[in-house]
Amino acid sequence: MTIEHFPDTAALPLGQAHPVAVPLGEPVAHVSSNAVERTDGVEAGVWECTPGRWQRQIVQQEFCHFIQGRCTFTPDEGTPIDIQAGDALMFPANTTGIWDVQETVRKSYVLIF
Repeated sequence: MTIEHFPDTAALPLGQAHPVAVPLGEPVAHVSSNAVERTDGVEAGVWECTPGRWQRQIVQQEFCHFIQGRCTFTPDEGTPIDIQAGDALMFPANTTGIWDVQETVRKSYVLIF
């Protein structure tokens, strides 16, 4: 068994930033991460996103805890959720909607395939 350690998640170095897949206007948000994908269908790591609006495309279940920043998520079939540092969310599989990042966010997350 390997224990993955993500020390000091607020300052953890992340990989190369790239634009989101489906931006909705300017500025175009950029994302970066430091993650591990295990053979049992679980991915975990730290993820960061700069300000911008974009369409969420993740089909897996996701648990995430926001370390810094501020944003709003509006599910396609729901009401907007205001999110800030210290908040945690559990997304069911196939949750789609719009991210609106007002202040660069950083979160730790777990995707369950």
